[in-house]
Amino acid sequence: MHEESISRNYADALLALARKANAATEWATLINAVASAVEEDLTLRRFLAAPQISASEKNAVLAKAFEGKAPPIFIKFLQKLVSNRRQVLIPDIATEYGNLLDDAEGRVHARVTVARETSAADQEAIAKELSRALKKTVVAHIAVNPAILGGIVVRVGDTVMDGSVRRRLGALRQRMISGR
Repeated sequence: MHEESISRNYADALLALARKANAATEWATLINAVASAVEEDLTLRRFLAAPQISASEKNAVLAKAFEGKAPPIFIKFLQKLVSNRRQVLIPDIATEYGNLLDDAEGRVHARVTVARETSAADQEAIAKELSRALKKTVVAHIAVNPAILGGIVVRVGDTVMDGSVRRRLGALRQRMISGR
């Protein structure tokens, strides 16, 4: 099975457990924190990946580390990952969990490129307008790129909506060259 689908299956199981506990958003924070720790802490990553350390030893360390900090069922989920030798997929599982939670809550993430810094009010207005247009809650991730000259470029998944001045000038130039 492909790693992406394995990660998605584990994320789906985690979301089901989180919903049972009525804590889907809280568990997103937990799995993201664990994923960040795995990605950023080389010692932790090596510990989890080390074949010389048994799954039971790793699980004992996880139980002790998370005791009182995470729900027991969440800890058992992490331990199951270790038992199934899938602990290296934790960052991918966190990503898939976020995607599943976003889908369930009707939320999409949009990469928005603007030509210059925008105020918080403008960013909120952009997100609100995109939410209205896409009929979903949009979380806008704003980036500045002066090369677009003006306007806005929005990427949602594989869809690109290019309303930049640079694109418009390019289209005008093409029309002028072709004589239309």
